[in-house]
Amino acid sequence: MRKAFLYPEYIALSLLFVAGCLCPGRVAAQHELGYVGELGFSVGGAQYMGDLNPRGALNTLKPAIGIYYRKYMNQYVGVRAHARFMQLGYSDVYNKNEFQHRRNLSFNTNLWEFSLQGDFNFFSFEPGSLDRRFTPYLTGGASIFHFNPYTYLGGVKYFLQPMHTEGQGTALYPDRKPYSLISYAFLIGGGFKYNISKKVNVGLEALYRFAQTDYLDDVSTAYAGPGAFPPLANGQPTVAYQLQDRSGVISTPIGVTGRQRGNSRDKDQFLTIELTFSILFTSYNCKF
Repeated sequence: MRKAFLYPEYIALSLLFVAGCLCPGRVAAQHELGYVGELGFSVGGAQYMGDLNPRGALNTLKPAIGIYYRKYMNQYVGVRAHARFMQLGYSDVYNKNEFQHRRNLSFNTNLWEFSLQGDFNFFSFEPGSLDRRFTPYLTGGASIFHFNPYTYLGGVKYFLQPMHTEGQGTALYPDRKPYSLISYAFLIGGGFKYNISKKVNVGLEALYRFAQTDYLDDVSTAYAGPGAFPPLANGQPTVAYQLQDRSGVISTPIGVTGRQRGNSRDKDQFLTIELTFSILFTSYNCKF
């Protein structure tokens, strides 16, 4: 006598079960569509805040672009890896404060960033549905980034970190170490997203960073003074000397030794405002 599990009808049912799991399109009634994540692109603007922009003005937005992958944990929570390229910069010519305007410093930098973020939706978000396709959300996390501030003198581009414009690494200031061009930041922000089809989401996001460096702009402490920048053999001032105090272009130089150049108590910050566009990834689960 054959054992029950060897009956042909049981074998056929077993094969149908396996085929159903492997071929979701053919047994759609027995499967449930699930969204597992999304691959997206972001584009927008980036704004620096710091010693040259202490008011936090949003008047020098520069380009920012990125690519990200968001993993859905459930309808409310997701985790995201986001890589971005952006430009930051500012100049004292925008400052109305007399000292800051006379200081006459400026910088630009290209910044590469990689962040890990957690996203929390205010509403249940179900792409493809009619009534759960929109939600505001909060996001937060941390990032690591590379920057390299530069400026121009006489039309020539100079990177500022090697100039040691605040006396870093000199015998006069052994406590001032050259700053690293790699740092990290804590992120907090929010936005909203809208599902326009079963495969596409669009959104808008603002993300604020609390950088853990005060040298995005190459400005932090006090003027090092002429003694930290000895002249060339021909008696001409070095490029570093000219870049550390540019106030003489406007009026009487203000960069005397020990005078405040920046505010070392506060780190720099920067912000991105971006449009997002993403393609959704789905999976089918057997459901009997």
